[in-house]
Formats: sequence, structure tokens, C-alpha cells
Amino acid sequence: MQMLYNSENFAVVQFDVPTDGVDEAELGANALTRGGYEIVDKFARKEIFIEGALAQSFKEGVEALIETSPDVDELDAYVARFANLAQQPVVLH
Repeated sequence: MQMLYNSENFAVVQFDVPTDGVDEAELGANALTRGGYEIVDKFARKEIFIEGALAQSFKEGVEALIETSPDVDELDAYVARFANLAQQPVVLH
């Protein structure tokens, strides 16, 4: 688990699950093997966990955005596109 982004509006955490017995050379250097991203919308108090193709799309979009040296508003706008899919309420234990 690794915190990737934390603003006033959103938090993004990356989860990586080790792949036992899978040859990483077959998967490619940039492949998200298992795991995904948890996106928390702090104001809506909702979260979503994305994995697979959607997680790969999120990762590629973030990498492209980072190349342009975005400000916090631009990063938040990008994350909001995925956070809008959130249905799970954030529950504190």
C-alpha cells in the first residue's frame, strides 16, 4: 500500500499484490499485475477501488498528466473523473 496523492479533496492509494509464480518479464515493465487504486472523495465521503483495465487507464493518464507539471486543481480534476464512479460510502471503524 502506497499513498500516491493526498489533497483537500481526494486521496489516492495504490495497492500492489505480489504475483506468485508469474514471470514479470512476460507481463511487461509497466503492467499493473494485481492490485489497483483506491480513490477517496473526501467531501462526498465515498470511495472506489479500481483494478484491471480501468486501473491501467488511470495510471497512464496520471503519467501523461505528470509530464505537463500540473497544479493541484488539474490533478484533482483528473482524479474526480474516476471518483465520480464511487458508490461505496467511507466508513470509519
